[in-house]
Amino acid sequence: MASLSIDNVHKSYANGAAVLKGVDIDIDDGEFLILVGGSGCGKSTLLNMIAGLDSVSEGEIRIGGKRVNELSPKDRDIAMVFQSYALYPSMSVRDNISFGLNIRKVAKDEQKRIVSRVSETLQIEHLLDRKPGQLSGGQRQRVAMGRALARDPSLFLFDEPLSNLDAKLRIEMRSEIKMMHQRLNSTIVYVTHDQIEAMTLGDRIAVMKDGVVQQFGPPQQIYDTPANLFVAGFIGAPPMNFIQGRLVAQGAGVGLEIDTGITRGVLLLHADALRSRVGQEVIIGVRPERITDARSVHGESAATAQRFAVRVDVVEPTGPDTLVFAQVNGKRLVSRVHPATNARAGADMELVFDVSKAVAFDISDGQRIE
Repeated sequence: MASLSIDNVHKSYANGAAVLKGVDIDIDDGEFLILVGGSGCGKSTLLNMIAGLDSVSEGEIRIGGKRVNELSPKDRDIAMVFQSYALYPSMSVRDNISFGLNIRKVAKDEQKRIVSRVSETLQIEHLLDRKPGQLSGGQRQRVAMGRALARDPSLFLFDEPLSNLDAKLRIEMRSEIKMMHQRLNSTIVYVTHDQIEAMTLGDRIAVMKDGVVQQFGPPQQIYDTPANLFVAGFIGAPPMNFIQGRLVAQGAGVGLEIDTGITRGVLLLHADALRSRVGQEVIIGVRPERITDARSVHGESAATAQRFAVRVDVVEPTGPDTLVFAQVNGKRLVSRVHPATNARAGADMELVFDVSKAVAFDISDGQRIE
């Protein structure tokens, strides 16, 4: 395995379109990096540049400390798993896995040993004599992973490998990929637009937008302290609630004016950094799980709870919990409540806000207020 360093990398085309604008990412040997973002953010372009399938306009890419800008894909010691599987339909699973070994003229006995090891790792020993057309989507993806594993490369590149699978298979394959990483301690760069994949798989995540890395760090850090409104709205399902309002002095502290259409009041914030902004408009970000039904809060917590009555717009039961949608300061707000909560569309209910992990954003540029 090997480390990966992406140093001030730019990508522009002849028509002047800038796709990547100074990307800086460093990961250690054995790390699992996720490149996540919406369509057109530049994540797949960056992956292709790491693989050598696209050229670097400016900057440097190093694999294992070695500059690879000018190296062809075959000389970079990488293996790539594609969204489309890219299996040879006329070949058996065994021959698909060993195809690259044949090209490299690896001895037949060594090929058998490698295929046996890889198929055991991915639990596809019973599929070795089948053709791709006889396999399910999840089995085909395992074979595509097996072909990459057979190479034993310095770096694995995954380009949205689960996009073609149904929801149940995606969950299963996420676990397969994570277990593979844990067993092999492999260095992986994984491209996805799915923030659930990003949160569950990666050691670190690079959230991208318009060719720029908006935030780079561990999943929980990005979830708890997003760098800006884009990251806060992209990471999390449902996404973070944004409540825009005016800051007012509240005793020795500061609060945000709240209007739910049923209740007008002040949401007390635990943020000394906001005292200098009293009188200004800001955006406060609160995760849905931090807003719940007041009837579920008991004991000491109930005495200090910040309660606001709302008119329920929509109720979405999900099984383990229920999502309740309402309006606060003219914007839609979603709370995650207990499934036994008797919430009904059009009815009033009292919500409790826990702002201990709330995040404040500057209204002018959307950046988090430290």
